[in-house]
Amino acid sequence: MGGDGRYGNRRAIDLILRMGAAHGLSKVITSVDGILSTPAASNLIRINGAIGGIILSASHNSGGPDGDFGVKINGANGGPAPETLTDAIFACTQRLNEYKTLDHFPISLDSVAKHFIYAMAVEVVDGVDDYLKLMQKLFDFDQIKSLIISDFSIAFDALNAVTGPYAKRLLEGLLQAPAGTVRNGIPLEDFGGCHPDPNLTYANQLADLLLKEKAYDFGAACDGDGDRNMILGRNCFVNPSDSLAILTANASCAPAYAGGLSGVARSMPTSAAVDVVAKDLGISCFETPTGWKFFGNLLDSDQITLCGEESFGTGSNHVREKDGLWAVLFWLQILSAKQCSVKDLMSQHWRRFGRHYYSRHDYEAIPVDVAHGLYERLESMLPSLVGRPFAGSSIDQADNFSYQDPVDSSITSGQGLRILLKDGSRAILRLSGTGTQGATLRVYLEQYVLPSGNLAENPQKALSDLITNIDSLAEITKRTGMQKPTVIT
Repeated sequence: MGGDGRYGNRRAIDLILRMGAAHGLSKVITSVDGILSTPAASNLIRINGAIGGIILSASHNSGGPDGDFGVKINGANGGPAPETLTDAIFACTQRLNEYKTLDHFPISLDSVAKHFIYAMAVEVVDGVDDYLKLMQKLFDFDQIKSLIISDFSIAFDALNAVTGPYAKRLLEGLLQAPAGTVRNGIPLEDFGGCHPDPNLTYANQLADLLLKEKAYDFGAACDGDGDRNMILGRNCFVNPSDSLAILTANASCAPAYAGGLSGVARSMPTSAAVDVVAKDLGISCFETPTGWKFFGNLLDSDQITLCGEESFGTGSNHVREKDGLWAVLFWLQILSAKQCSVKDLMSQHWRRFGRHYYSRHDYEAIPVDVAHGLYERLESMLPSLVGRPFAGSSIDQADNFSYQDPVDSSITSGQGLRILLKDGSRAILRLSGTGTQGATLRVYLEQYVLPSGNLAENPQKALSDLITNIDSLAEITKRTGMQKPTVIT
């Protein structure tokens, strides 16, 4: 058990420990200062054979007394709780009349130690150590270090969230990056006013350093609990969908994946860039609903090695969560092996596989009734859209995405409205469940260009017809009153 350090973290740990002792738990492992990233928690669950984990975080949402707080449950495999468990928990809440707790002074989380709360053992561990050991098994640190000390400049923004201590020991310690490489590296209860969401809007200071000032060769940022990542090069932003495809295409650069990949998976809204790579490699590619839990069965059954989502999440079979710093190290591993810039690596990839122009438009804090009205209207129109002209092509398929798990045959429906065009382009709408104010409408736009096509166009320009057509069809501007998205990725 641990969290991202946001307001309420230590108090929640104390409460949960006392409740756990009252309900008969034999042992709880927590971390110094209560600081524990989500991927590090997943690793601790797995290496200790724990029955599960409790992660205290609201992910990429803001913190502080007036901010957000969250409690997440992970299973024994280290991954997010499956729907069978969350459904059972919800059912329990419907008949819950009381819970047990014990009076006990708060145990110290200031250092590594062992304690007891009556009969329950509490072990306080260094939350960073085991994670660093895992990374050293996956990557060639000597090769990465040789890149960093060769005047390859990097900047990492922890956004005053959980990855600060991890990044300092990884980048400035083991990999010998200069002091100050890690910015905003101290976890703060309110994230120092930062919104810990690693995108071009909320990590704009880092983005300006790389994209406007061109001050560094490589830049990266992670979110509140350390499972998301943004990758930047000098004058180059890496779309998360492209990131998954590039990691897949160059997986052999990392020792852990040099023997090949069993398969890959992406969430449905994520671009099909990785599909093209998987086909070239002759491996399976799965399309799942949004949510990391849907990768769990595929990972546990060894049907996939890498997986990712367009929402700045990538990961592998090393844990059962997406992993921000893992992705940063993977990129550095590839760059050190290829001896090229981020921009050159992107260009080489597109010249081989073609480019999936892709963007996500987020409309945040929409009144709930307005958002649902817009969504339900478009859903009711789907059956009549097939064959209709759209964005210079025509609609080949229109549906609400449904998924059958290939391992346990469970069916998950209602996962997003898809408008698929005959030329391979896509427009997808979803209502997000990760915001905390009003409703968030996410619009995903994608157009594929062959290697022989124009690979250097501005994505918003390349997607302009799709943007205009989906706004008109769904009446986004008309119904929300918003002239532009809150966030464009």
